[in-house]
Amino acid sequence: MQRLPITPRDDWQDKVSSQGLTFHSPQPEDSDAPKPDRPYWDETACYEFTAREIETLEAAGNTLQQMCLEAAQHIIDKKRYAELAIPPAAIPAIEWAWNAEPPAIYGRFDIAYDGQGPPKLLEYNADTPTSLLEAAVIQWSWLEEQFPNDDQFNSIHEKLIAKWQDVAPYLSKPIYFAGLDNAEDQLTLAYLRDTADQAGLPTLSIWMEEIGWNADRQAFVDPDENQIFSLFKLYPWEMMLTEEFGPAALDTYQSMRWIEPIWKMLLSNKGLLPILWDLNPNHDLLLEAHFEGASSSPRSYIRKPLLSREGANITVVRDGQTVASSGGPYTGPAILQALAPTSSFPDNRIDKRIPGAPRHPVLGLWMVDQECCGLGIRESGDLITDNLSSFVPHYFR
Repeated sequence: MQRLPITPRDDWQDKVSSQGLTFHSPQPEDSDAPKPDRPYWDETACYEFTAREIETLEAAGNTLQQMCLEAAQHIIDKKRYAELAIPPAAIPAIEWAWNAEPPAIYGRFDIAYDGQGPPKLLEYNADTPTSLLEAAVIQWSWLEEQFPNDDQFNSIHEKLIAKWQDVAPYLSKPIYFAGLDNAEDQLTLAYLRDTADQAGLPTLSIWMEEIGWNADRQAFVDPDENQIFSLFKLYPWEMMLTEEFGPAALDTYQSMRWIEPIWKMLLSNKGLLPILWDLNPNHDLLLEAHFEGASSSPRSYIRKPLLSREGANITVVRDGQTVASSGGPYTGPAILQALAPTSSFPDNRIDKRIPGAPRHPVLGLWMVDQECCGLGIRESGDLITDNLSSFVPHYFR
């Protein structure tokens, strides 16, 4: 695994914009906030892998998926919901969905890996992962132009279409795709909707706030009062259940097809990490993890709230001293996870006049239909990967 400096395509902004990635060079809205030192889509560098390294990552993703499913079964069997701060009212729907196996489409493992030791699980984005178009489409087009004789770990697009075709008989039509009005979510929704369209499923787009509740019919409806039977929502279950119509979603759960299903709450929760460690102590793919307040904990660790996202409210402690932290809105219970071996690559730019800090990549392993089928890489000059971290393409030979 190497990080290589390369020359960007002359018209890369127009090319990625034409494919839907219009926020390729974002700036924070707050003028006083730190500005990213490079674009979000960064093709001034790429990562080169060997075929054996890709095989290692693919096998790791498939093994982790099986371990996570076994952990979910364990949580259900042993009723460990309180440790994950799962609302008691959600438990019947979770258990029904787990046993009924309604359609689930995708997820993304975040992994620390530098090609030297085994991949290490950082967390599982099992409910609402984004950066999907970048991994599935944008970097594939980059590969065809920049490295046409090499390959890329990327069958995400084909796997998504095949999965939609597979679950089509279990979905009432049309399928609504709902999310918030922000660029990243809307890009992911538009792409997923496109893969469903290509699979031959009728689809409609809707804002989350446009979804209504018809009390007389005991049904969720669109603005035209049409009942919604199948809904892909890029909106976290834990947030939805705290809102006004959360109880209605639970009461009517069996009459709708929600994607992702509610049992994904068990896997998208950082509390999964200490449970995985309990069940698989010292596994090569895991980092030691404990619930905060446990009798044992590593001396060097990262503190993560159970429900934090996008690098918010993270604290990095090395040898008992805080070395990095981030702000954010997340509070409540947390876990402590041992620090991964540092994955750091020199920022060797073609233009030697531009200084650069070492880059820290986080590898996203994409799961579709329970199968690892692609890789996307986010990197940062800091220890914490957040929503300003760059996406950098890859290839292997």
